[in-house]
Amino acid sequence: MILHKGETLFRQGESGPLYRLHKGLLKIVRLHADGNSTLVNMIVPDELIPHHSLLSPNPYYGTAVALVTSEIEAISPSEWYRSLEQDPRKYRDIALQLQDKLRMMQQRIDQLTEAAPAEKLRKLQGWFQTHIASVPITDILTQDEIGQFIGLRRETVNRLLRAQSASE
Repeated sequence: MILHKGETLFRQGESGPLYRLHKGLLKIVRLHADGNSTLVNMIVPDELIPHHSLLSPNPYYGTAVALVTSEIEAISPSEWYRSLEQDPRKYRDIALQLQDKLRMMQQRIDQLTEAAPAEKLRKLQGWFQTHIASVPITDILTQDEIGQFIGLRRETVNRLLRAQSASE
């Protein structure tokens, strides 16, 4: 299936299939009881989601939204879990995928713990270039989302982006 920028794949609290992202980029947004939402994760090509349901079914933790036009394959939960029972080697594939996601999250923690806000932004921009090289991060995420993802206020992100523009 094709999902265009801004379209929702699934919503927080719902249950349903697993998905493999073949092409594109998704964001996972968590809605809080007070109505605020937080960008909590980004999904890159070849990931199978939701991660917390790869071994057993669970409701979706957040809402998945396409950041760019994305190609996605729906995977039947009953077929997925049956295939795990029939071929225990698939658990190794899941472990490797989760290992890759853990490494990505470790990079994100590095971004969050950088001392200088400008360095946090630079690292996120570098990460983005590895996944969508030709598109500026500000065409994909709002300044508020950028701030949420690297632990900065929107105003700080705005100031840093203006300073980058002035130095180019």
